[in-house]
Amino acid sequence: MLKTNHKLILASASPRRKELLGMLALPFEVMTSEVEEKSVQAETMQDYVKGVALLKTRDVAKKASEATIIGADTIVVYDNELLHKPKSREEALSHLQRLSDNKHVVMTAVAIIEPSGQETVFVEETTVVFHQLTQKLIEVYVDSGDPFDKAGGYGIQTIGTLLVKRIEGDYNNVVGLPLAALFSQLVDLQIVQFAKE
Repeated sequence: MLKTNHKLILASASPRRKELLGMLALPFEVMTSEVEEKSVQAETMQDYVKGVALLKTRDVAKKASEATIIGADTIVVYDNELLHKPKSREEALSHLQRLSDNKHVVMTAVAIIEPSGQETVFVEETTVVFHQLTQKLIEVYVDSGDPFDKAGGYGIQTIGTLLVKRIEGDYNNVVGLPLAALFSQLVDLQIVQFAKE
């Protein structure tokens, strides 16, 4: 259905992003970046997440200049504050207690760097509304270990989906890659074409 004459590289170690990009049924490789995200300073959450996505993508582009690199970063924003991946049980409990019975925004920035050096970056936002969570549910979920490699301390594509009342926007964006928006950009940039039958 789709074709590309670009060598595509996904600049992410995330198995979830790899699975989502794989849905396009185009060949791609995975290369991870070694950059320190803390070096990004920004005025707004949108600028911050764009900055991190570009940092990762540029790092991989330096190693593979002949390829088109797709990189992404996902953040969870509650009350204009960034909820990082929890580093401890206490932090995971705190994240979920704050998100309980509230809404938050998941932002994913996607950066595309072509061999010419042209950079395209965009941010997709999805609003997520949580159920009112009991302390028992929060503790059982945290003790499952699921929150610790995920922004905001939960995964919508795992058992963490039980915490979510509803979403407004792209589900895949919450998982970590807004595939429909990315596809649209790749077509606009003529990186991806529809294959003739």
